[in-house]
Amino acid sequence: MKYIETNWDVPYYNFALEDYLLNEAEEDDYVFFYIHKPSIIVGKYQNTIEEVNKDFIEENNITVARRLSGGGAVYHDHGNLNFSFVHKADKKDVNNFKKFTKPVVDALKELGLNAHLSGRNDILIDDKKISGNAQYYTNGRLLHHGTLLYDSQMSNLVKSLKVRELKIKSKGIKSVKSRVANITDFLNNKLPIEDFKDYLLKSFYQARDIEKYELDDKAMKYIEKRVEEKYSTWDWNWGKSPNFEIQKIDKFPFGILDTRLDVNDGIIRNCKIYGDYFSKKDILHLENSLIGLKYDKKELLKNENIINITDYFDDIEFNNYVDYLV
Repeated sequence: MKYIETNWDVPYYNFALEDYLLNEAEEDDYVFFYIHKPSIIVGKYQNTIEEVNKDFIEENNITVARRLSGGGAVYHDHGNLNFSFVHKADKKDVNNFKKFTKPVVDALKELGLNAHLSGRNDILIDDKKISGNAQYYTNGRLLHHGTLLYDSQMSNLVKSLKVRELKIKSKGIKSVKSRVANITDFLNNKLPIEDFKDYLLKSFYQARDIEKYELDDKAMKYIEKRVEEKYSTWDWNWGKSPNFEIQKIDKFPFGILDTRLDVNDGIIRNCKIYGDYFSKKDILHLENSLIGLKYDKKELLKNENIINITDYFDDIEFNNYVDYLV
């Protein structure tokens, strides 16, 4: 495995680095850490305007950035340590969060903390969430990245995000604040976050050989270009929020689906699917599959081969998906 030392505190650059490692770097396994200035990071399939408290983030100069992976919105600041793994992988590794969170969980356990993977993609200490994880797969390479709430400003976390009542109710809790915690809350000796990062890296060394990897001029030019053309743009991070006549939202084992349909003359003319889900295939194909179909349960049920829902989500039958849509 190769370790990359980075000092970018702007999310766009670290996401462009992930892009480079997935698409341009020599085949190998990589790991790097990053600490961002106050930022909201939204999942690839989320509608940004509905996930953030726009007034608060503008008043407090909080950066908004969209990542490559699915999942939900998270808050980053200087008390939040983030990690990225890029590995050679095949599709059986997609959504295998246990495999890729194990080095982190083991490192936390070595500190005497009761850390464990919970639900789809969360790391908990006792019953408090201290880490969320997400993945993105392309061309035989898997990006697995996650947050570690080390000493984050919890009040800003709560104020920056809009948390849907659906998600609150589904987890049987009263608020986000009640279920998250900082790692420092469980430590007797509070290390500076940079020392904590160094500890994690040393812990990873115990599991496998790691060597330092320097980004060359070609890599830096690629990263700068991707920042300029994609990751820092309004189109990527916010996008337009058109009005849709029909909104369907529900929670499934794989996450929340928020589907917007524009139906004219009984035909689906436009479709956009948001949510904190993890999709096995680009959701754009599912959106396009629905366009042009009649918005009628019996007619939609005839299109199982066209829609092929198992290409996108686990744990849902086609007829249940149609029930959700109509």
